Amino acid sequence: MSAEQAITAEGIEQGITGFVAGRVNAEVPADQDLFASGLVSSMFAMELVVHLEQAFSVQILGDDLKRDNFRTVAAMTALVLRLRDAGQPADA
Repeated sequence: MSAEQAITAEGIEQGITGFVAGRVNAEVPADQDLFASGLVSSMFAMELVVHLEQAFSVQILGDDLKRDNFRTVAAMTALVLRLRDAGQPADA
């Protein structure tokens, strides 16, 4: 298993939290609704998509682009984990 494959949920969450906190200049709890709080605009939401794809080597397409997948850091972490698991070979 490569270091990339061994990324943990905690590591993913920390990476996303760091990215979001750096962009909004505020601490962001994993369960905070980023849209309701006004921290995320539609433009920043697209930046989140690109960041997740590049940082975690996933592709976010179709139904996965719905707002609920980006509402919280926890939701984005779950999305990345699911997409990474889906990309793993069956015998990995």
